[in-house]
Amino acid sequence: MSPNPKAAVTDIEARLQQALSPLSLSVQDDSHHHAGHAGAREGGHYSVTVVSTRFTGLNRVARHRLVYHSLGELMQKGIHALVIDARTPDEPNKP
Repeated sequence: MSPNPKAAVTDIEARLQQALSPLSLSVQDDSHHHAGHAGAREGGHYSVTVVSTRFTGLNRVARHRLVYHSLGELMQKGIHALVIDARTPDEPNKP
């Protein structure tokens, strides 16, 4: 993954778009909240909100696994922490 934060977000978005065909996707770089913490050297901190029909019938753990699988090697190189909000189109937004 690129050391450029904007390029990293673009890479994450592209992989999730390709794998999940989401109706809605938001990727946020939260790394600035973790500056100086030991994990900050190992990769970025990101939050992902994704709405996809691919999550229908899957529990929360299975949805997260699908997101991790979609990101592939980025989970080992480039992403230190990932907050995931994975919903189907029928599920309400979190408050």
